[in-house]
Amino acid sequence: MTKLTHLNAKGEARMVDVSNKSITQRSARAEGFVAMRPATLVLLETGTAKKGDVLATARLAGIMAAKKTHELIPLCHPLAITSANVDFEVSREPCGVRVVAEVKVGGQTGVEMEALTAVSVACLTIYDMLKAADKAMTLSDIRLLEKTGGRSGSFRAERRSER
Repeated sequence: MTKLTHLNAKGEARMVDVSNKSITQRSARAEGFVAMRPATLVLLETGTAKKGDVLATARLAGIMAAKKTHELIPLCHPLAITSANVDFEVSREPCGVRVVAEVKVGGQTGVEMEALTAVSVACLTIYDMLKAADKAMTLSDIRLLEKTGGRSGSFRAERRSER
């Protein structure tokens, strides 16, 4: 079993000491999906949602969330992120939007949580901006797609057969 690094010998929570780790280039990509009715997707695509440009707002929210991850997730290190991008893929089947975030840093710890937080907040923002039209939207499949750098090396998630 892998030792949990966020616990001390007494089992108490602690922030991991990364001061002896090498500074390396690190990146992470994550994804999520917001499912919605076809009529709701039309509002998003045509820019006619009452709250404005859904994807532009969700992109900014996701980027801001990546930068604030350490304020939201206990024991995450504050990082000097060098790049944060949030992109969207509209889908007809299933109906909705795939959200993908990529975050990079030159540092002593990874950016997986920053990428996952960016995706989560971008998905929540899409929901918030469209909830007047479709309260039945669902957020799903938020996961790490890949990470590079650091002592543990690279990771790439298995491709999903569905969606």
